[in-house]
Amino acid sequence: MPELGEIQETLLIPLYGRAVQTRKRNGLIHDPKAVEMVDSLDYDFSRFDGAKSLIGATLRTLQFDAWVADFLRRHPAGTVVEIGTGLNTRFERLDNGTVHWFDLDLPDVITLRRTFFQDTDRRRTLAASVTDPAWAEAVRASPGPYFLAAEAVLIYLDEDRVRSVFDLVADRLPGAELALETASGHMVDRQDSHDVLAKMAARMRWSCDDPGEVESWRPDVQLAESRTFADFAGPVRSAVPLSVRLLLRAMAVIRRREIESYRLNRYRVGDPAPTATS
Repeated sequence: MPELGEIQETLLIPLYGRAVQTRKRNGLIHDPKAVEMVDSLDYDFSRFDGAKSLIGATLRTLQFDAWVADFLRRHPAGTVVEIGTGLNTRFERLDNGTVHWFDLDLPDVITLRRTFFQDTDRRRTLAASVTDPAWAEAVRASPGPYFLAAEAVLIYLDEDRVRSVFDLVADRLPGAELALETASGHMVDRQDSHDVLAKMAARMRWSCDDPGEVESWRPDVQLAESRTFADFAGPVRSAVPLSVRLLLRAMAVIRRREIESYRLNRYRVGDPAPTATS
């Protein structure tokens, strides 16, 4: 069994979600590396079988993929940082041959990750906490602009630490885009009955009823986009089967509060560094 901390163990949820979908004939995602890792890890993944949240985790991954892919279309040689990378395989799905990439996570996760992935000239692994300025200094040496994907990470920190991450990004990587999810107080209060989290020791700590409230933390933070599972657009919408889209639409009407309680957000953080002029 992988030796992971309580929060770090949650990385196994999206990993299994991707593997389950990959094994389906018309799954939401194709990730053979996820299947390989699930098969090789000594862990009882069957405890998650049947949980609807596995689909949600994969839908979230698709949205983050879409944001990173859009960033790479605009900045093919920019830098992407996977904050709390876990055993994610986003680089394998999106590598364009020119992107610079960092996989950031705590030391125990990086130890596990290195059994499956190796660093390259354009892809490096960083063992550090997201609140440690050292990782941002390493990233600063890589070409900008920067896209930071914090998928299923910051909701497990208290608000003061989340604020410190925004401050760190704004001060060290000004102009970066930062993608993350928010959970409302309603969802945080009900997490003990969640179909997956109820089986884990980790608990969400940061509640945010309105992602726009984060803009009040600093004058140089802007909410660029916020979506629920019911209002995906573009490549994510086309990747989701009609049956799933209809189910999500129905939930948006019947269980609107639950759908609105979990949002996927993209922020612009910090004023971009001035461009040299002749």
